[in-house]
Amino acid sequence: MPAIPDRFQVVRFGVFELNPAAGELRKAGMRQKLAGQPIQVLEALLERPQEIVTREELRKRLWPDNTFVDHELALKKAVNKLRDVLGDSAESPRFIETIPRLGYRFIAPVTVEAAAIPTELPATESSVAGQPEPGSAAPPGRLPAGRMRLLVAGIAALALCAVPLLWHRGDGTSATKRPAIRSLAVLPLKNLSGDPAQEYLADGMTEALIGRLSNIRDLRVISRTSVMRFKSTEVSAPEIAKTLHVDALVEGSVIREGTRIRVYAQLIRGATDEHFWSETYDRELPDALALESDIAQSVARKVEVTVTGEENSRLVAARHVAPEVYESYLKGEFAKNNSRAEIEQSIAHFEDAIAKDPTFAPAYVGLARAYEGLGGSFVGAPTRDTRPKAVRAARKALELDPGLAEPHALLGRILKKEFQWADAESEFKQALALNPNHAPAHLDYAEWLTSHGRLDEALAWSQRGRELDPLGSAGATIAWVLFHSRRYDDSIREMRSALAVHPDEAWLHLGIAFPMIAKGQAAEAIPDLEKTASMMQRIPGSLELLATAHARAGNRAEALRLLDELNQGRAAGRVQATSFINPNLALGNYDEALVWFERAYQEREGILQWVRVHPFFDPVREDPRFKDIVRRVGLGDATQPPSSAR
Repeated sequence: MPAIPDRFQVVRFGVFELNPAAGELRKAGMRQKLAGQPIQVLEALLERPQEIVTREELRKRLWPDNTFVDHELALKKAVNKLRDVLGDSAESPRFIETIPRLGYRFIAPVTVEAAAIPTELPATESSVAGQPEPGSAAPPGRLPAGRMRLLVAGIAALALCAVPLLWHRGDGTSATKRPAIRSLAVLPLKNLSGDPAQEYLADGMTEALIGRLSNIRDLRVISRTSVMRFKSTEVSAPEIAKTLHVDALVEGSVIREGTRIRVYAQLIRGATDEHFWSETYDRELPDALALESDIAQSVARKVEVTVTGEENSRLVAARHVAPEVYESYLKGEFAKNNSRAEIEQSIAHFEDAIAKDPTFAPAYVGLARAYEGLGGSFVGAPTRDTRPKAVRAARKALELDPGLAEPHALLGRILKKEFQWADAESEFKQALALNPNHAPAHLDYAEWLTSHGRLDEALAWSQRGRELDPLGSAGATIAWVLFHSRRYDDSIREMRSALAVHPDEAWLHLGIAFPMIAKGQAAEAIPDLEKTASMMQRIPGSLELLATAHARAGNRAEALRLLDELNQGRAAGRVQATSFINPNLALGNYDEALVWFERAYQEREGILQWVRVHPFFDPVREDPRFKDIVRRVGLGDATQPPSSAR
């Protein structure tokens, strides 16, 4: 047989180099005391850098099937020894990352270089110097010949092909010549199960991937509300990328067969339509969260984005969830919430998921959001009933998973309505720190700034929210800021743009009425408000605004009739004090309006967060009773104009 080549590969990472042929590790040229199982673990990890090597794979590699040993304990000792030699730690890994309940991954950049090893091949392969006879064990610290060749070949191939795609140089620049990917959108995964009833599963997987990737600060990830515009679309990838202003797209499909789910995912460069990564994942439904984690990790690696240790922990976090729990949660998550009955149905789904698994944090998040919506001014359930339930559910979610951003944003919104301004701001900032791509938190903080009359800052934050959610609700928030800035034409223009994208969103039809009424176009707003009130089943918020428009248009009798309808709802416990303020102000019933302001304050209703800036409140702004309300709400001077309206 021919002689073994006299040049093998050494693997370098940091100040270390591993010579797999010699079975030794050196640090800055000095040989380290590492042998046996620890060095075998290192070799296994370096064969597949940046990939998870499972505990089961390591067990099979280190111990034959007939070996009786506590594999978990022995593996833990081997990894701890390896970390000691490398000066690494599980809490802040530089080299070896622990993937909870799965295994380990080598995360540092790796290079492969040639190293001279003067070894000759004797007459028979089995008698190579240092190689064990068939059936015998490898010497301590040495790989069997077959595995050593696999390590050398695998790393050499990685050095030639994969390394330029996966890692950054130390100066932060990409090793590849391709344009860097700094933004992406996860398009709605297609339901290929052949059962339309499984659509919620595909939507749930889509939202989960967006949620995990959104935790990465160095990657701009488009919100779900924008990407869902491209569900079942024939628009090309480059067109979608251009519309959403992103560098890359994730697209794929979901198939459910009984308790198994199969997900196909691929990455596409937006500008060129180049498909540069794809993978198929096949799991049991209880492992759906782990599947989502695997896909998110793969995407993060392939787009070459920098991921901090904390961000990575959010990417890899996964747990088993019973199929019936996950299904109830998804049904609640994707139920329509345009009416009180629909919101109550989603609450029932979330409560069912919690009853089946009280430790499933996402169900509490959904429940908190639903209760918050049920107590909104457009729905009219009493906030004294709904708000405490929303707070309890949000805090329970954070107790179960402190890394969730949405409960912080939700608590911020509620605390804002309770006039706990400093605590509310703190919650918004925590949400943004945990998830810098969370568009709702940007918009929520913009509203907090609006309440304080800091309208220029509010506009900047809401515009950043639109970058993350270009086809979502950010335009409405921008319009709301402009409305309070007395920039009515600009506000109307923004609302019309939002309506062009979402013509069936009833609350947007209500929203555009505010600047129209303020501008003196109440009569023009009435026909659309009539249709919207009917479409929304005459919920209190729609009747309130319709009554205000009629009063401003001079239709006093119709405004009073609508107020009477609201009074009947109030007697039945379905209408908040909020609904009586604007109609009475529009009718000139200022004393009556101030009575309702006081009741709204006692009931801690959300309308009072706007007392400092709302244009509709200008007629009573100099009244001492109104000034007292503003003072008690905690927003300072009632007469101070908004900063961008001066």
